[in-house]
Amino acid sequence: MIDGASDIHLDVVIGVGLAAGAWAGAWMVRRQRPRAGETVAFMGALVTLLLVLNGPLHALSDRYLFSAHMVQHLALTLVVAPLLLAGLPGFMVDVLARPGWLTRAFTRPVPALGLYAVVLIGWHLPGPYGLALERHAVHILQHLSLIAASVVAWWPVLSRSAAAPRLDPAPQILYLFAFGFPMTAVAAMITNAERLLYPFYDAAPRLLGLSALADQRLGGVIMWVPAGLVPIIAFTVVFFRWAAEES
Repeated sequence: MIDGASDIHLDVVIGVGLAAGAWAGAWMVRRQRPRAGETVAFMGALVTLLLVLNGPLHALSDRYLFSAHMVQHLALTLVVAPLLLAGLPGFMVDVLARPGWLTRAFTRPVPALGLYAVVLIGWHLPGPYGLALERHAVHILQHLSLIAASVVAWWPVLSRSAAAPRLDPAPQILYLFAFGFPMTAVAAMITNAERLLYPFYDAAPRLLGLSALADQRLGGVIMWVPAGLVPIIAFTVVFFRWAAEES
């Protein structure tokens, strides 16, 4: 039986609380109220962080199942990151990012997607991935860098910054065609591997009747499907919004 109730990480809880307080405080200083959509998006990102980095899912991913860890990574890159950007109004983004040449350079489509690809693929190579499982500090770095790189990758589509704005609708559509490639590459590498890439799980207690290799392939498939679906959904939203504006 998985004891997820006791798998609560104080650093995550404190970090989420500080982020919520800073977001609310920024609106109070500005003497404005956020839009309902901004509140839902930002708080949705924080609630998702609490759910995936604490409790049963975190216990499963840390000690038992590679596939559960991939659900965690999907939530961080495809749910938390876009919701954070959607929940941050332009004035907050410009204060936090302090847009200068560096911010503008890395939030352009090619560097943004390139950085995302390097971080995503790098952390799923056997060496770095195994190190993250063995050392908690490295695991925290893994999650933080995945979120940060994903925010940068979503920037050309969701940014509300005046200094480093999103792309126009037509380039957004082209960008979204390429967005899923890095995760698809990782998923293909994992799913098609003929041997166990992550020995940590070979020594872990087996759950659900899955061998370590079957669990690894399941994790690859879990990554593969959203890697294709999420960009298509985003593409559809952008296209119809663009069509409505043109009409």
